[in-house]
Amino acid sequence: MKLTSHAFADNAPIPSRFAFCKPDAATHAGLSDNLSPDLAWADLPAGTKSLVLLCCDPDVPSEATDVNQEGRTIPKSLARIDFFHWVLVDIPASLAGLKEGEFSDSVTAKGKPGPQGPHGTRQGVNDYTLWFGGDKDMGGDYHGYDGPCPPWNDSIVHHYVFTLHALDVERCPVEGRFTGADVRAAIAAHTLGTASLTGVYSLNPAVPAKA
Repeated sequence: MKLTSHAFADNAPIPSRFAFCKPDAATHAGLSDNLSPDLAWADLPAGTKSLVLLCCDPDVPSEATDVNQEGRTIPKSLARIDFFHWVLVDIPASLAGLKEGEFSDSVTAKGKPGPQGPHGTRQGVNDYTLWFGGDKDMGGDYHGYDGPCPPWNDSIVHHYVFTLHALDVERCPVEGRFTGADVRAAIAAHTLGTASLTGVYSLNPAVPAKA
């Protein structure tokens, strides 16, 4: 299996137009274009009946005390956890890719609707749902793609791993409102193969975005 994009090469920086936030000299970070990147795949395993796409950042701080706080820096030594940016299931095996901006073309306060998506897909809630929980202006269910917005005071670059899973079933065995963790568990016994593409991103001027 192969997964590629015109937006960025494997282990290369993600352009800010595909991010939720971009650097801002006055406020450290401001909202960006939040375009979903184009993706293309090839060489699917024999017997593939549907595809699942997950985008996960494994570099998110495990506790938020220092996140985006003036005069503080999030240390490299802090334990890190997964943060899902895209949970997309029921991609038809006949489809060869996704177009730029097809699943997101802006930041949507309170989240984009779901779970129904283009091409008969279903979209899970990404982890901005948890991040903005309780925020009266931004809180809601964030379906579909929402791009990078790492803490602007983090001491490490963040990696955004897009992983395509080829399944032996036409419908991913999740129902209703589902998360990335739900999908990972549900597809474990149905995955015929995977392919990944990793981009890097940073909002900290002292930490250039490089793999």
